[in-house]
Amino acid sequence: MENEKKNINEIENVLVIEGRNPVLEAFRSGKPIDKVFVLDGCQDGPIRTIIREAKKHDTILNFVGKERLNQISDTGKHQGVIAFAAAYEYAQVEDMLELARTRGEDPFLILLDNIEDPHNLGAIIRTANVAGAHGVIIPKRRASGLTATVAKTSAGALNYTPVAKVTNLARTMEELKKKGLWFVCADMEGDSMYGMDLTGPIGLVVGNEGEGVGRLIKENCDFMAGIPMKGDIDSLNASVAAGVLAYEIVRQRMYKS
Repeated sequence: MENEKKNINEIENVLVIEGRNPVLEAFRSGKPIDKVFVLDGCQDGPIRTIIREAKKHDTILNFVGKERLNQISDTGKHQGVIAFAAAYEYAQVEDMLELARTRGEDPFLILLDNIEDPHNLGAIIRTANVAGAHGVIIPKRRASGLTATVAKTSAGALNYTPVAKVTNLARTMEELKKKGLWFVCADMEGDSMYGMDLTGPIGLVVGNEGEGVGRLIKENCDFMAGIPMKGDIDSLNASVAAGVLAYEIVRQRMYKS
């Protein structure tokens, strides 16, 4: 078993998807699933649905004990089901702009700097999806990749929200500015987001709660947006800050239209 897990984790083109909702959403989105491990004897509704989807797609089904699932699991929160799929394919930034054109909307992108916690990345991808953002851009260095934990935390959003990985985030921002986008950076020292016009083609830049956004990236931003703090601490978790700012963008877009 340990050898099987080691071999799977060493293959770059395999994505481990854990949890009932993420596995079910992967099937429903059309992602090719190679193999599914299901807790033997589990017969509740979501598991039966996953088994039905697996059979419909000719996916290999393995009914195993809890101990074996625990050995395979990367997150420890498999909920009785783990799937192996082809690794998630990163999108291109142009794919996100095309998605905006298809929807007839101004581009809304979320750019992440120094987000190394997979839970934060997964939560931000989930927020991006429900807020109607056209994609998430992450750098190749000092960033979490699309791991099983990211897929799990995104609650299925990873199957629908384009994520691009770029070599140079600052250069990507410069290229997007030429295409009409402007950038607002989440920053504790920035002006209140409630007094800013956050409409139009926009890129929301978010860093981690410790270091924030790097200097070069911040210099490429047009404005710094602060979230009013009324409590005894002066910072928010990165995914929460992204959610607050993303929904201020949503609010302003709704009222503008």
